Amino acid sequence: METGTEGMAAPRAGAGAEPVWTGLPRGLLKVRRLLLVLWLVPLTAAVGVLLGVFAGGVWAAFALLPLAGLLWGWPMLGRNWRSWRYAERADDLLISRGVLWREETIVPYGRMQLVEVTSGPLERKFGLASLQLHTAAAATDATIPGLTPAEAERLRDRLTELGEARSAGL
Repeated sequence: METGTEGMAAPRAGAGAEPVWTGLPRGLLKVRRLLLVLWLVPLTAAVGVLLGVFAGGVWAAFALLPLAGLLWGWPMLGRNWRSWRYAERADDLLISRGVLWREETIVPYGRMQLVEVTSGPLERKFGLASLQLHTAAAATDATIPGLTPAEAERLRDRLTELGEARSAGL
């Protein structure tokens, strides 16, 4: 199964058809990598200075460990970003994520109680928003991070409409 166009709405798949997956916008990857750098570079400098002052120059080399975390985390964030995708089907929404441990969440439209769009300061700066779905069972709450605001609002309106139509028969 291939990921759909980044951040673009996927056409609905029928109940028996293979789902059409939509990937997340590249902006989410940029934000996550920026946060990685903003945390690990100052940590490396602080640890290097503290070890250099209190333990000596040889021990200051251990300050490079956070940089090793940066070198490891950079490609891992890319793999994680590529693993996130979602698909709209006739009766439910699929959310798939995970690299080593794959997790697929299926949220039936009729079980949705609340659909909300959130966007923190950093997300707004990069033109991103998150969509959170709430159901009666806390274990089935689902989130799709890093959507464009237009796509998040489109999904919110569509899922709310479908949820109201499906739950009317309950």
